[in-house]
Amino acid sequence: MKDPKLRTSLLLQLVENAQEGIVVAEKEGHDTILIYVNPAFERLTGYPSEEILYQDCRFLQGDDTEQQAIKVIRNAIDDSAPVRTILKNYRKDGSIFWNELSVTPYFDEVDQLTYFIGIQKDVTEEVTLQEALDEANQKIARLESEIQSLKK
Repeated sequence: MKDPKLRTSLLLQLVENAQEGIVVAEKEGHDTILIYVNPAFERLTGYPSEEILYQDCRFLQGDDTEQQAIKVIRNAIDDSAPVRTILKNYRKDGSIFWNELSVTPYFDEVDQLTYFIGIQKDVTEEVTLQEALDEANQKIARLESEIQSLKK
């Protein structure tokens, strides 16, 4: 496909139909504002694009802004470095979801701007299962310790 317009059209269709949330943001002062979100992001978060475009995506953290993952993301954005982490986010309805977020910087030499491409995947089930496994392992360790102390 050599026609640039056809390539651009196909790329947009692919992004619009992706299963994962895809966003494009640009740095504006201390904020990283959303300039594009795909339909999967809208479904994942419950926020329609017209409500959230041109805002910093911090709204997804609600009041939970002290997460270590947020600091990791901010540092990577400040350094224009790629990053992948898992953080707790909140949907528009207030429900929690665990978001595996991958952020990749892109420097546009024409605009002299750095854009950030974010890929978001709901990993709530995986995080919940890992938490349950960790809790079960702790309980097993306590029980084994109790058994050992009874044998003495």
